[in-house]
Amino acid sequence: MDKYTTLVIFLSELRKSVRALGITLIFATAVVFFLSPHLLQVVQDHLSGKLYFFSVAGPFLAHVKLSLFAAVYCLTPWVMTVLWRAMGKPFGMQGSQLFFFVLFTCLLFYAGTLFCYFITLPFGIKFLLGFGSQDLHPVISIGRFVNFVTIFILAFGVIFELPIFMVFVAKVGLFSRRFFEKNRRYAVLVIAILSAVLTPTPDVVNMLLMGGPLYLLYEAGIVILMVMRIQ
Repeated sequence: MDKYTTLVIFLSELRKSVRALGITLIFATAVVFFLSPHLLQVVQDHLSGKLYFFSVAGPFLAHVKLSLFAAVYCLTPWVMTVLWRAMGKPFGMQGSQLFFFVLFTCLLFYAGTLFCYFITLPFGIKFLLGFGSQDLHPVISIGRFVNFVTIFILAFGVIFELPIFMVFVAKVGLFSRRFFEKNRRYAVLVIAILSAVLTPTPDVVNMLLMGGPLYLLYEAGIVILMVMRIQ
């Protein structure tokens, strides 16, 4: 099967569920919006200070973004099911194999978000705010704070998927385990670029907080391929 046919099958399968998923996401966001003040308090626990807004629509838009984030977070199992069903269709992946990839993708995603919320995020905020002084006080807008937290958490959820996608591409024959082993130096370069793109702020500390775990996950993917005896 050539690449063009594979892409057509993938897009065709994906299109079957995109509309229903989009409509559900809109309704879920609307429902969660009424709980957004409580969600804001949860994410604000890492910030020992007040939030401010500098435009009339600032607080409203921040609550909408937070509600959208929460809706995506809750619908992740469905999103992963749709994604893997579409990705696995060209390669005949179904049944127990499909269930395996969906299950572990969800587990890794939630593990990444929890790791970020409880470990990386507090350290990152504390470090960045540590540059304040008696003459330099932080005035943080609610919009920028919500963007920082949600993007950071989602980005960690995404990068924690790396081992399962390495297993997938090796299993279907796109890349081999030896390919990953021989190209570690290029992996470091790609990881650095991804860390710079996915982190909400361009500082080196946040890049390292993401790049470090990402490289460890890359090595973990190689180990998993060895254990599963996938060449």
